[in-house]
Amino acid sequence: MKKLRLILLALLSVLIGLYPLFYYLNKGFGLLKSKPAAIVANAVWHTSFYIHITFGGIALLIGWMQFSPKIRDKRITLHRQIGKIYIVSVLLSALAGFYIAFYAMTGAPAALGFISLSIIWFYTTLMGYLRIVKGNLIQHQKMMIYSYACCFAAVTLRLWLPILSIIFGNFETAYIIVAWWCWIPNLIVAYFIIRKTVYTKLQ
Repeated sequence: MKKLRLILLALLSVLIGLYPLFYYLNKGFGLLKSKPAAIVANAVWHTSFYIHITFGGIALLIGWMQFSPKIRDKRITLHRQIGKIYIVSVLLSALAGFYIAFYAMTGAPAALGFISLSIIWFYTTLMGYLRIVKGNLIQHQKMMIYSYACCFAAVTLRLWLPILSIIFGNFETAYIIVAWWCWIPNLIVAYFIIRKTVYTKLQ
C-alpha cells in the first residue's frame, strides 16, 4: 500500500512538474492568456513568473524522491544532493511566487491565499534545512513533509479547479476557493502523516 501511494505521488508530481515546459514551447499558453498584456509585458513579473514555474517544477519533480526509503535510508549522499537542489529550487520559486501572487486573478481574496502559501512554503523549507544543519532529524523531517505538502499544491490546484468550476458554475469563484483549498487540506494531511510516521519514532 505504501509503495502504491509513493507511485501515485511520483506520477502526479512528474506529470505536473513537467507542466512548465508547455510555457516554454508556447508563449501564449495557459495562465498567460488570461493576464492583461501590460502585466505579461512587465519584465519583473515575466521573469518572476518563469522563475516560479521553472524552479517550482524542479522541486515537484524531485521532491517525491525524498520519501523513498531506498533513497532516504540507503543512499544518504543522493538524498542530500537531491535535498540541496530541492531547497534552492523552493526558496527561489516561493520568493517569485510571493511577488506574482499580488497579481492573481480575482484580486485580494485569491492573492492572499497564494501569498500565504508562498510564505509557508518558504518558511517550512528554510526551517527544514536549518534543523538538519543543527542535527535535529525529527524536526527536519517534519518541516520537509510540510514543505512538500505546500509544493504539491501545484498538483491539487489542477485537480480541484475543474471540479470546483463545475460545482459553482463559475470559474472566478472556483479560483478564489482553490487559492486556499489547494494547500490547506495538504497541510492537514501532512499533519496526520507526521503524527503517524515521524512522532512514532520518538515513542
